[in-house]
Amino acid sequence: MDVEHRQLVQLLPLLPLLAELGRTEHITETAELLGLPQSTVSRAIARASAIVGTELLIRDGRGVRLTPAAKALLPHIEVALDGFQTGLDLVRHESEVVRGRIAVSFQHTFGEAMLPLLISAFRSRHPQTAFDLSQGARDGCLAELAAGSADLALTAPVATPGKRIGSAALYREPLRLVVHHRHPLAGRRRVRVAEIRQEPFVAMGSGYGMRSLTDALFREAGFRPRIAFESQDSHTVRGLVSAGLGVSILPPGGSAPGRHHHPAGPGADDGGPGWVEIPLDSALAFREIGLAWRERRGGADAESDPVRLFRELVLRDGPALLAGFVRERSGG
Repeated sequence: MDVEHRQLVQLLPLLPLLAELGRTEHITETAELLGLPQSTVSRAIARASAIVGTELLIRDGRGVRLTPAAKALLPHIEVALDGFQTGLDLVRHESEVVRGRIAVSFQHTFGEAMLPLLISAFRSRHPQTAFDLSQGARDGCLAELAAGSADLALTAPVATPGKRIGSAALYREPLRLVVHHRHPLAGRRRVRVAEIRQEPFVAMGSGYGMRSLTDALFREAGFRPRIAFESQDSHTVRGLVSAGLGVSILPPGGSAPGRHHHPAGPGADDGGPGWVEIPLDSALAFREIGLAWRERRGGADAESDPVRLFRELVLRDGPALLAGFVRERSGG
């Protein structure tokens, strides 16, 4: 280590003290601010002067004042300390991102692939971020968001923006009529909602996003459905339809319109389990999926970095990611 490098190493621990002294120009006040004995501050100044090779303070009555050399050095000390603080803030910021937690509330139908797709995209950049997941009906998801137990909510329909709730649409996906694969409508390319007026209907329960969407479709068609069953899970709805216990309206379930979903083997084509999806002839036959979040006031209520970064990723990349998933699930 050369002499200049050694002197720099010796001077570094003294920089915060010299910066504070430059602001106060008073040894006693500097000592009090830093929580140090006055004698320690005096010795540190003397040591710094010796290392620099010139006096940094001169006596001025009962106080002290900076020498021209100290005044010339002080701006560079401030720059060095500001640079270190910037680096420290960056390290702390990245540490919070990696170690933070994000609470997401979402509807049941998004847990199979949609939400995992978004989390996977985020975790590829921040692999140690933790997620607290809560799934349920749309009303329950938004209630958790409003209460503060969730940072973000993934719902359909999209939450209405309010005084403390922000939201944005991500993408749309079609709704389809789901019938038993031997149902008279099973071979149709398209169906009007009015054509199932007399059919027993398998509905999602009240408070679920799909329930509000199907209710709107029936209002448009001018009738109330004959509800045979209510369920809290779309897989159960498909199971009931597959057993021939009614028809339903749901988002795509994994293959192209009109394709049969029933097990191969004896009896499969003789009225056994199976269901078919058919496009609906209605301008309302879609659901718009969106993200909702709480608008923060700042300070202690400020949005954490992990939540902000995940929200930004979902809003920026989510539409393309999810549109690709929907196309694949819909059979192209």
